[in-house]
Amino acid sequence: MAKKGKIENNAKRRRLVDQYAAKRAELRGVTRNQDAPMEERFAAQLKLAELPRNSAPNRVKNRCDVTGRPKAYYRKLRMSRIALRDLGSDGKIPGLVKSSW
Repeated sequence: MAKKGKIENNAKRRRLVDQYAAKRAELRGVTRNQDAPMEERFAAQLKLAELPRNSAPNRVKNRCDVTGRPKAYYRKLRMSRIALRDLGSDGKIPGLVKSSW
């Protein structure tokens, strides 16, 4: 189990990403617009730099929703391989059968 602080910080980052997504997309659109004047693009870049760092999507770490484990993470299921195996063995994931041969 991961430390509670790590899980909470990551959850806080996810909330900030959702909160600032529209503003960040708007400012990035202005900075990438080649037809806009250079001063306007530069001003948008400065406003983008003033946003909280944790509101950037690449600062969010993929962590297991069950245990908080940061490694061996399946994006489609949003859980780690260990949690997947435990829940699959208990029969709590529909359609998942542990293979044996």
